[in-house]
Amino acid sequence: MPRHSKTILISLIVVLLLGVTMLQFIGTDSAESPALNLGKIKLGSLKSEVSATGTLSPVITVQVGSQVSGTIQHLYADFNSEVKKGEIIAQIDSAIFKAKLAEAEADVLSSKAARDKAQVQVKQSKNTLDRTTGLFKKKLVSDSELDEARYNHQEAIAEHRVKEAAVVQAEAVRQREQVNLAYSSIYAPIDGVVISRDVDVGQTVAASLQAPTLFTIARDLAQMQIETDVDEAFIGKIEEQQPVTFTVFAYPERMFKGRVSQVRLQPKVEAGVVKYNCIIQVDNTDLALKPGMTATVAIEVENKDSVFKVPNAALRFVPDWPAERLKKIRSKLNSSEAILWLPDGEDMTTLKVSTGIVGEKETEVIGDGLQQDMAIVLPPKRVEAKRKRRFGLSLF
Repeated sequence: MPRHSKTILISLIVVLLLGVTMLQFIGTDSAESPALNLGKIKLGSLKSEVSATGTLSPVITVQVGSQVSGTIQHLYADFNSEVKKGEIIAQIDSAIFKAKLAEAEADVLSSKAARDKAQVQVKQSKNTLDRTTGLFKKKLVSDSELDEARYNHQEAIAEHRVKEAAVVQAEAVRQREQVNLAYSSIYAPIDGVVISRDVDVGQTVAASLQAPTLFTIARDLAQMQIETDVDEAFIGKIEEQQPVTFTVFAYPERMFKGRVSQVRLQPKVEAGVVKYNCIIQVDNTDLALKPGMTATVAIEVENKDSVFKVPNAALRFVPDWPAERLKKIRSKLNSSEAILWLPDGEDMTTLKVSTGIVGEKETEVIGDGLQQDMAIVLPPKRVEAKRKRRFGLSLF
């Protein structure tokens, strides 16, 4: 083949390939009229719920502390230990308290001996005064000697009172040291389960400023509560004894139940939003729930049976009609009415309704002409657009 013919052939092949490549990017997506996305009006039960999150905690939790300072000598309870009221759960080294008690008891004995001695001096001074008085009547002693005897007796009486007070003070000190010795033994204040232990054997606790926490005891984990904060916009719907359902991350497939037991009046302000604390009582007989778990709560505030309901999206649907046409339709509605769109061949008609309770996915509708399984128009489903070429070839 001549050289120039090969060159022409190669050029034609290159041009053909460039043309095919360009044709792959030429063309527009084919426009197809999307079909209406239809749903149905259903007849059934519907409930309205207020959602919130909260934390599980025991109904009663007691922090057990120490009123005296010292070194932890023994621990008789640990995490998850079941304890009874009055049971000893820790022991602080009591040697120093026993020594102080012995010292206080010795002081009591010493003060009592001093009191008895003062009482003897009172009797002695009384006898001296009586003899001096008799001698004074016989003109055998002077007035000054009588006065001195009288003053000595009064001084002895006063000294006896001082010694009696010292006895009372020493007994009070002894009683205080007895109490401190008793405080060196830590007892469980309630029946329950130890959920936290904050000390170890050999650790020194200092109770000079405030009582250090040694244990945290939950009274009964079979009954627990959820503390959840509800926005002020919904708190007016919350009442005591309303049923509650909730889930926890540990058991995503399981639905737990409870009831509202208290709506506390103290407001909380978080990021400018006012919230109120609600307490939910929970039965935890199987002990599946644990303190500190996060609960996703749904409080049932209203429940109705045999109502017409539609998907929430049906009330938000607006067709792609001219603005003037839509404005004319809306002008015939009052503030409490909404529109359902009904299929009518290739077009749509409207049906005015009023709304009732609003659920998570469905809303109650009230109005004339509603029927079970009546077709309604929903917003179109979001589908991924597929590019369709009018012409061209694909080499890959």
